[in-house]
Amino acid sequence: MGAQWKARHKEIAANAKGKIFGKLAKEIMVAAKGGADTDSNSRLRLVVEQAKKVSMPKETLDRAIKKGAGLLDGGAQLERLVYEGFAPYRVPIIVECLSDNVNRTKSSMNVLFRKGQLGAEGSVSWDFSYDGMIEATPNTSDLDPEAAAIEAGAQDLEPSEDGATLFITDLTDMDTVCKALPAQGFTVTSAQLGYRPKNPITLSSDIELEEVQAFLEAIDEDDDVQNVYVGLAG
Repeated sequence: MGAQWKARHKEIAANAKGKIFGKLAKEIMVAAKGGADTDSNSRLRLVVEQAKKVSMPKETLDRAIKKGAGLLDGGAQLERLVYEGFAPYRVPIIVECLSDNVNRTKSSMNVLFRKGQLGAEGSVSWDFSYDGMIEATPNTSDLDPEAAAIEAGAQDLEPSEDGATLFITDLTDMDTVCKALPAQGFTVTSAQLGYRPKNPITLSSDIELEEVQAFLEAIDEDDDVQNVYVGLAG
């Protein structure tokens, strides 16, 4: 399933666009706490580029930056929360949230994990690595992702969706690799820090997979959830 689980068909669902904008706006607000200038704030620059790629309205984008940077009344008061546990059939998952109400988010996670198991801090994160993850698409069909990874300074790579490649980097190298990939003929479509499973498991039947998918989709639907990472092969 790759480094980050994505809900089935969400990228083409008409009613999903507003939810995508909402998640990106939260990321922008958090990143903008480090400054509203994208030239000096690499984290903000990466999220802004991602927002532009999905055609976030400029007004929404600018407001999120100003709110996060404290330039508007009622600035962002978002807290990043990480929950660890298991989906059905002991599939390990890590859920990242951005919330303005910790108690609400905690209550929601307790309910959503009833069909799985909510664990303590460190219960599954030991079996994930925390890396820079850059998804990029080749501008022509004859490009070699492995050669591009070496030249750009990525540590590893793996196939992603629709012919894209996921380039894996050290935490401190992500921005450098992002800037280097276009020179290798690749267009960066997203870049973030996230969790990758070290030992993804394989389920024994389609019925089990469907049950896990339903569990993951229910979690992803929660408004406070930003990313869901799953240790599932395939």
